Amino acid sequence: MGNCLFSSTRVDSSQSPHATSASGGSRISSKTSRSSAPSNLTIPSFSDTSSSGCLPTPRTEGEILSSPNLKPFSLNELKNATRNFRPDSLLGEGGFGYVFKGWIDEHTFSAAKPGSGMVVAVKKLKPEGFQGHKEWLTEVDYLGQLHHQNLVKLIGYCLEGENRLLVYEFMPKGSLENHLFRRGPQPLSWAVRLKVAVGAARGLSFLHDLKSQVIYRDFKASNILLDAEFNAKLSDFGLAKAGPTGDRTHVSTQVMGTHGYAAPEYVATGRLTAKSDVYSFGVVLLELLSGRRAVDKTKVGVEQNLVDWAKPYLGDKRKLFRIMDTKLGGQYPQKGAYTAATLALQCLSSEAKLRPRMSEVLAALEQLEAPKNASKHPHSEQQPVPLPVRKSPMRHHRSPMNLTPSASPLLAHRQSPRVY
Repeated sequence: MGNCLFSSTRVDSSQSPHATSASGGSRISSKTSRSSAPSNLTIPSFSDTSSSGCLPTPRTEGEILSSPNLKPFSLNELKNATRNFRPDSLLGEGGFGYVFKGWIDEHTFSAAKPGSGMVVAVKKLKPEGFQGHKEWLTEVDYLGQLHHQNLVKLIGYCLEGENRLLVYEFMPKGSLENHLFRRGPQPLSWAVRLKVAVGAARGLSFLHDLKSQVIYRDFKASNILLDAEFNAKLSDFGLAKAGPTGDRTHVSTQVMGTHGYAAPEYVATGRLTAKSDVYSFGVVLLELLSGRRAVDKTKVGVEQNLVDWAKPYLGDKRKLFRIMDTKLGGQYPQKGAYTAATLALQCLSSEAKLRPRMSEVLAALEQLEAPKNASKHPHSEQQPVPLPVRKSPMRHHRSPMNLTPSASPLLAHRQSPRVY
C-alpha cells in the first residue's frame, strides 16, 4: 500500500486531561497493554458478509482466526515474502509499527520472489506500539468477514508468539492524505476528488446499512486508500464498533478517533452513532474541497481548525472560492463545488440529528459525479438530491479533547492526532 499505511495520534478522554503539550493542545499520556489477549477474548461480530448482515454475536479469538476467508501465514513465510523485512522493502513506519512491501503467489499465497506474483503490504506491529492485540483482532474480525469494493482487502495474518502481522492487498496510489497534503504527487483534479468522495461514501454507506450496523469510527484522509485507478477503499478497522441494536439509539463507549475528525457530541459524551461517521465524512469532504488538513498547527488562530475556518464560507456562493484548493487552478465547476460544499455543511451540523444519512450523502455525490445528466439535458440545471430538513431542540455542547500519541495500521509520514 505504498504511502497508504499511516500513523496517528489518539486521544483518551477517560484519562486525566491535565497534561498539556507545548503546542497548546491538550494532551494525556496513555498506556495500553501489549501482551497477548487471553484465548477467551470475545468481540461482537457478524456471521455473514452480505449487505443485509445479521445480528452481531460474540466470537472467540479462535473463531475469528479460523476465518475461511483469511490465510494464516507463518512468520517465516512473511520473512521470505518481504526479503526478511529488509529496509528497502519498507513502505512506511508509524507508532504502531512498520509496513513492508512483499510478494506472494496469487494462487497459493505462498511467498514469491520479489517482482513476481502478487504485491502485498505487510503490516508488522511493534510489541510496544500503539495498536494493541484487541484492535488487531477487531481488524481481523471485520475485514475477515466484510467484503466490498470500497473496503481494503485483508488477505491474511500472522500470530506467532509476540508477533502480530496483517497482509493486505497493495494499494499503488497510497492514501488520500498523501495526495492532498504531501509535496510531490500531482494535484488531484476535481473529477478525481469527486470519484474518491463517492467511493469513500459508498464504503461508509455499506457499513451503516448492514442489518448489523458497523460504525467505522476513524474516518479520515489517511485511512482512505487508492488503487491504480483512484478507486477509494477504507482501511484500518481497529476502532470499528457494532452499532446500536434494538431500541437503543447509540452506543456508549470510550472516545476514540482522530482530533479534527471526531464529531463534537461524541467527544463530549462518548455516545456513538452512525452520524458520528457522517460528521467525519464532512471533514474529509472539506479537505477535498480546500486541500487543507483538518487540523494544521502551522496556521494561526481559527485557521488551525479547518471546520471552524471554512464553515462561514460553505453556504455562500460568492465567497466559496476563498476556501477552494488553489492547486485546482480554478478548474472546477462552480455549481458542483457549491453543491459539494452545501453537502459538507450538512454533514458538519453541530446536531447529529440534522446530518443526512450516508446513503443520502452517497446519492447526492453520485448525481454530482454523473456527467451524463448534463450532456443529456444541456439546458436544464442539475438539481442536487434533496436531503430531508431535520430540526432538533438539542443544544450543542463542546468539550476539549485530550491528545496523546498513538497509532493505527496504515501509514503516512506525518502523524494525525487520534482521539482516545
